[in-house]
Amino acid sequence: MAMNFQHFKGCVRDGLWRHNSGLAQILGLCPILAISTSMVNAVSLGLATVVVMAISNLVISALRRWIAYEIRIPAFILIIAALVTVLDLAFNAYLHSLYLLLGIFIPLITTNCIVLARAEAFAAKNGVFESTLDGIMMGLGLVWVLGLLGALRELISNGTLFSGIDMIVPGLSAIQVFGEDYPGFLLASLPPGAFFTLALLVAGFNAINTHRAAKKAAPAATPPTTPTAPAPAAD
Repeated sequence: MAMNFQHFKGCVRDGLWRHNSGLAQILGLCPILAISTSMVNAVSLGLATVVVMAISNLVISALRRWIAYEIRIPAFILIIAALVTVLDLAFNAYLHSLYLLLGIFIPLITTNCIVLARAEAFAAKNGVFESTLDGIMMGLGLVWVLGLLGALRELISNGTLFSGIDMIVPGLSAIQVFGEDYPGFLLASLPPGAFFTLALLVAGFNAINTHRAAKKAAPAATPPTTPTAPAPAAD
C-alpha cells in the first residue's frame, strides 16, 4: 500500500529529530565520539552509514518473508556485512586517504547498533519503500549530529572548518575561522571533549523539546470579556 503524506512526514520527523539516533536514542556512541574530531571525518562516516542503512533496509524488507524468525539476526548481520565490505572496498579504491583516516570505523558499521536496530524494528515489519525511507532519514539524522559535533570540536580545537576536505575534493583547503594565531583548545579534540560536546548537544536537544512541549500544552489565552450593563427593569 502506498505511503500517505502524513506517514511520510512522520517518518522524516522521527528520523531527523523526534527519534534521532544520536540525541534521542543515544545509539552508536563509538563512531559518534571517536571519529568526530573534524567535520569532514564525521560527515563522511555518517554518509557511509546512510548508504548502508538505506540499502540494508531495502534488502531486508524485500526478503523478510523468506527469512526465518529464528535466524533473522544472523541473516541481517550477513546482509549488512556484505554491504559494508563493498563500501569499504569502494573507499579504499576511490577515497584512499580518507579510507586510511577512518580506518577500522568503516568495517565497524556492520556492528553499529543503529543499523541493526532499524533492520529489526522497522525493515523486518514494513514495506520496501517505507523501510528505505526510514533508513535514509535515520541515517541523515545521524549525519547532522555527527556534522555538528565534528564542526564544534574542530572549531574549538583548531579554529578551522572542513579540515581534510582535500582528501575528497583535491584543491580545496580548510577554512581558518579564527586566524592563523589561534592557540587551539586541546581538550576538544580528545575523547573527554567528545563527551562534553555531545552532552551539551543532548542538553540543548532536550531543552528545545521541553520548551516546545510546554508551549504546546499551555492553554490558549482567552480574550478579556467586557461586563455587560444590567437590563433595565420592566415598568
